[in-house]
Amino acid sequence: MGLLTARDVVSGYTSADMILKGVSVDVEPGEIVCIIGPNGAGKSTLMKTIAGLLTPQAGSIEMAGESIAGLRARDIARRGIAFVPQEMNVFPSMSVRENLEIGAYVERGPVAPRIDAMLERFPMLAEKRRAAARTLSGGQRQVLAMAIAMMVDPQLLMLDEPSAGLSPAAAEELFAAIEEIRASGVAIVMVEQNALEALHLSDRGFILVDGKNNRTGPAADLAADPEVRRAFLGL
Repeated sequence: MGLLTARDVVSGYTSADMILKGVSVDVEPGEIVCIIGPNGAGKSTLMKTIAGLLTPQAGSIEMAGESIAGLRARDIARRGIAFVPQEMNVFPSMSVRENLEIGAYVERGPVAPRIDAMLERFPMLAEKRRAAARTLSGGQRQVLAMAIAMMVDPQLLMLDEPSAGLSPAAAEELFAAIEEIRASGVAIVMVEQNALEALHLSDRGFILVDGKNNRTGPAADLAADPEVRRAFLGL
């Protein structure tokens, strides 16, 4: 049984505009999966549908064998899925520590030990714990956003365009943080504009085109495929 299994998902923003036209993806425990494709392919729509921000019109979505399709975002978070959107993913006027505290909103146990664990895991945040999130660099904000999501102790972390707008150095630091999270046993699915880097980082990849599955397979095979490199990687 996979960790996350989505089958033939149809979803969109209005009943007359279904962006996803029967997409299927799956994620195994502890692996990194990337979703790539051209603009408008439905990548972010898929993430939002899995996270409960959009309601699927057809198809199935299961987490550890349990249906989560159509549940509220809060209930999906309680089932072990944390979602980091591309934008509006931190509270700018609040301190780093306060942001982490907000991230534990669905948890009922003590929060302070979780915050301490996140600050220990991400030393750059520990140094800025009292600083307002708006004062962080772009890369630091993205790491904070991931740390906020990790406060619910998820089994699966979903990242939507995590490196968007970052400098190459900041993106490299971010990808290192993603690898560290995976090393702790958390599975990751990410939509990433830097498709080649995403494939190098991932175990498997899914390519979407026009709201449908186009190709899937081991990430290394996709990265080496001449047709994929020409059509989707610009190489």
